[in-house]
Amino acid sequence: MPVLEIIQPAIAAPARRNYIGRVRQLVAPDLHLVQAAQGWMGLGSLDDALAELRDISPENQHHPAVLELRWIIHIQQENWDAALTAATDLLAEAPHSANSWLHHAYALRRAKTGGLAKARAALEPALEKFPKEPVISYNLSCYACQMQDLEVAREWFQRALKVGKKKEIKVMALADPDLEPLWEEIRRL
Repeated sequence: MPVLEIIQPAIAAPARRNYIGRVRQLVAPDLHLVQAAQGWMGLGSLDDALAELRDISPENQHHPAVLELRWIIHIQQENWDAALTAATDLLAEAPHSANSWLHHAYALRRAKTGGLAKARAALEPALEKFPKEPVISYNLSCYACQMQDLEVAREWFQRALKVGKKKEIKVMALADPDLEPLWEEIRRL
């Protein structure tokens, strides 16, 4: 499934390292269940992965690693309402993590009760909390662009370039349909 915002690259490297660090806090048998869920995901069996997560002890059902894994599974299934529930719980459990805010906005954008405006409003407070996280500015640029607020989209995109790796962000932006209205400008940067 293509991911329009840069959540997937954010998960692929730095967030996964943080995720593994949180998994280490779990102990057997819950740790084994999380690992089994990851294995099922790797095999493409998302229902089996969710079944493993349902067997985690009640005290660890809201562990950030469990919630993040549940969120990933639900977005892969395009079950946006369930993804939003997982992301809302993750944000409550780990508000100190930029990924919690990003996951919440990402799911909120697509959930039945969400949309672009709600996702944008939910992610904006994260700018102050994580001023050096380029993915936040980048996604806000995507939201603004899709809402035809191109001046604000430009400002947030420039902020993402300023705090992130300019070349990587530019490459991602030129492949992101959300930012298509700005592609000509981005090519000239």
